[in-house]
Amino acid sequence: MSASTSSASRSPRNNARIAAVSGFLGSTLEYYDFFIFGSAAALVFGKVFFPDAGAASTLMSFATLGVAYIARPLGAVVWGHFGDRLGRKNILVLTLVLMGTSTFLVGCLPTYATAGVFAPIALVALRLVQGLSAGGESPGSSSLTLEHAPDGRRAFYTSFTMSGIQFGIVISSLAFIPITLLPQAQLLAWGWRLPFLASALVTFVAYYLRRRLEEPEVFEEIKDDAAIAAVPLLDLLRRDFPNVLRVTLCALVTMVNTVFTVFALTYATEVVKLSKPMMLIVIAVANVVTVFTQPLFALLSDRIGRKPVFITGTIGSAVLVFAFFAALSTRSWPLIFVTAIALTGVFYAMPNSVYPAYFPELFPARTRYSGMAVSLMLGLLVAGFTPAIGTALTEGNPANWGPVGWMTAIFCAAAAGSAFTARETFRVPKHELGKPAALAAQPAAAATSTVAP
Repeated sequence: MSASTSSASRSPRNNARIAAVSGFLGSTLEYYDFFIFGSAAALVFGKVFFPDAGAASTLMSFATLGVAYIARPLGAVVWGHFGDRLGRKNILVLTLVLMGTSTFLVGCLPTYATAGVFAPIALVALRLVQGLSAGGESPGSSSLTLEHAPDGRRAFYTSFTMSGIQFGIVISSLAFIPITLLPQAQLLAWGWRLPFLASALVTFVAYYLRRRLEEPEVFEEIKDDAAIAAVPLLDLLRRDFPNVLRVTLCALVTMVNTVFTVFALTYATEVVKLSKPMMLIVIAVANVVTVFTQPLFALLSDRIGRKPVFITGTIGSAVLVFAFFAALSTRSWPLIFVTAIALTGVFYAMPNSVYPAYFPELFPARTRYSGMAVSLMLGLLVAGFTPAIGTALTEGNPANWGPVGWMTAIFCAAAAGSAFTARETFRVPKHELGKPAALAAQPAAAATSTVAP
């Protein structure tokens, strides 16, 4: 039985549900791997891998975090090429195995005290592999789910990929709460390794789920019609460079998440001297709220459009980041929880829920994986280094968080401005996405688009 026949044997809604659940669980498990590195970089790696760096150890630890974001665009090019040529499913399985293997090996690394300079070099190498893997994960999952979803519910179904990422952040944060309660000597000796080693089980479960995915009908049609691009990246840049630029700038909003989950953790615990376990709970609670609010905002964008939801949330994030850092300065936990939930669970959840549908909708199916992957990863490249930049800007002064707030606000303004110039796509039928004629005829498309019950 061919892939297209197998896909046709299931109802469209059932295919969409399987894709959404697989996207949620796969993203949860893969980004658990990715973000436990962020927690470890904030709390442990400076002491374990860079003990001779003194006051700069935290800065160097954050630099290893940013290395993955350098590798992400390369991974986006590679996985986007093969995802557009060979199919979404097989590439998603491969990226998962790479992420799980590299994460497990981080937990096996010797420390600087044991292996000298080899230890941080190996850490950076494995982080590069993580980055290569992540370069294809969310773009591939978003493209696959979008192409399975019915018109009129595309944002809702694709939002589960992002909710999975937020849930991955939740469990990665929770995994480090008992670890941080260990005595310092045990934490640095073996405790930090446990969440990384646990990724072996995580990877096995995710692999099983990913193997059950099917290729979308729209990709099979391109394949059957011999319409697959020979070099998707070149085709993308030749035909859709303005949208590549737009999506890259829109993706700058993702740095809000990096500032909140990584930089704020170190700033609050190392500079303001707040409790590490409590800050991890703040991050976990805010992201739990996001898991539930993102599908709601996605449904709203299916009703009123992608741009209003994306732009409102992006501007709101620019404002709330100031409130959040001000709350950290007060050391008031109720105020910290309220502003964290408002920032992440409300305003950041809005663009984060919309972009898995909006970004790939701007590209045609033949270059969709490449367009989503390359553009998103270029934007995320900036996000990866915001913790290191923020650490340098604050200079260890609890009162000096203003520059980080303004940096976040500027990037959010650029993202909102770029979204304002982009086309609205929520009423364009799936098979017409990326075609200029369809985009120019949105009112007509609105009357004929199918809305799933």
